[in-house]
Amino acid sequence: MLLKRIIPCLDVDKGRVVKGVRYVDHVDAGDPVEVAQMYDAQEADEITFLDITASHEGRGILLDVVTRTAETVFMPLTVGGGVRTLQDVRDLLNAGADKVSIMTAAVENPDLVGEAAVKIGSANLVVAIDARRRTDVPPEPKRAQRAEGERSSLSWEVCTHGGRRPTGIDAVAWAARMAEAGAGEILLTSMDRDGTKSGYDLALLRAVAGAVSVPIIASGGGGSAEDLAAALDDGPAGGHAQAALAASIFHFHETTVGRVKARLRELGVAVRPPALEAKKGLR
Repeated sequence: MLLKRIIPCLDVDKGRVVKGVRYVDHVDAGDPVEVAQMYDAQEADEITFLDITASHEGRGILLDVVTRTAETVFMPLTVGGGVRTLQDVRDLLNAGADKVSIMTAAVENPDLVGEAAVKIGSANLVVAIDARRRTDVPPEPKRAQRAEGERSSLSWEVCTHGGRRPTGIDAVAWAARMAEAGAGEILLTSMDRDGTKSGYDLALLRAVAGAVSVPIIASGGGGSAEDLAAALDDGPAGGHAQAALAASIFHFHETTVGRVKARLRELGVAVRPPALEAKKGLR
């Protein structure tokens, strides 16, 4: 059985970790290297750096931050934001990233994902999708989302440039296309839930999980261990994600990765135990 992963997400803007609600009203949350070290000490499974304004502002990638982080932390590191070319992917991997996330550039040049998958490998490649529910479809209630297999008229649109530009592309179809092109994982963010701590968009997660064969990382709306458990649940009403990404609850010290994992184990979610507990299990 594959263990489910808990991944703190560091949205970076102008060299600082920030967190907002639905991509606006950002609040400073610290130095990215120091925040990453904190999550390393909490035994997060991975960490994700996303430069949220690089594509919008036409800036380069986070090479300095990646290098300094990779020198001091030991958990896998995924980096995205401002990735435009195959050379950008190579540069980030050489700087210490374990995986590279592509979003805007994938929409502008879909062939980039296939090229990167062939030359660098799918295991190192994440395609990020920022998805917003289409406004012409009535939203379902938060806790009464449809179970797997039920008919739904819901649809979601891909947005790029930090959520600033709608594309008209259907998010589920786009995820399927990117998985077919060679993406090793899909980082799927609900723009409607981002920063709200109101729970993940389970309908979105289920729709994409049903369309692709690669792991889904749930993002947007995690406010409690129970929310993460719902996203990671493989049952009919769950999100079928292999990993859950969260930010607000960790950055502002509402809880820790360790506490969330402990609660997830109580809820029956298979997650990696603390290092000391794992060592005892080997004796």
